Amino acid sequence: MKKLVKNYKDYTSNKKLILSSIISFAFLFSSLVINFRAGIYATEKASSPVTDIILSNIPVFNVAGIFTYGALVFWIFIALLCLYSPKKIPFTLKSIALFIIIRAVFISLTHIGPFPTQAIIESESLISKFTFGGDLFFSGHTGLPFLMALVFWNEKKLRYFLIVSSFVFGAVVLMTHLHYSIDVLSAFFITYTIFHIATFLFKKDQEMFLN
Repeated sequence: MKKLVKNYKDYTSNKKLILSSIISFAFLFSSLVINFRAGIYATEKASSPVTDIILSNIPVFNVAGIFTYGALVFWIFIALLCLYSPKKIPFTLKSIALFIIIRAVFISLTHIGPFPTQAIIESESLISKFTFGGDLFFSGHTGLPFLMALVFWNEKKLRYFLIVSSFVFGAVVLMTHLHYSIDVLSAFFITYTIFHIATFLFKKDQEMFLN
């Protein structure tokens, strides 16, 4: 509790940190709006599905609950980490926002239709508001946990947990046939690049994150 109180005393006394946090929330909101428009466009323009070396050879597994509620729990966990140490908010949110914007560009360029057999996602679930069917390349369920692993890299136990989470979500989206295998595999390489772009663009925020 003392540590938490100290964290917020340091946070509220740092005007630059507060301003950067406000900007990070605005950036994240903007990225979600861009993602929404890109998702609708990609779904409207989606072509026919293609064969896939993994999806064509495995049945659909009923693990859609992990896809939806697992992702929700994961992001609640990340939010709690940031709330416990608010100096981590700007770099974390800006990195996520950058990821979402870059992914929006990718899904706007690539219009492969969803695989014909898929697990059913509950239409009333929160996650359904952020997925559209044609927003496939590359996998956000795989890439975002890996991005968080890179962001929290210096915290060893957390790093391993986040890497494992990324692989688990990658397996889930393949088992549910909600992403092609290339969407999952490419996510690791693209996310690694996005992280390094974030460290270049938001260098001061990362320094506050690490101090």
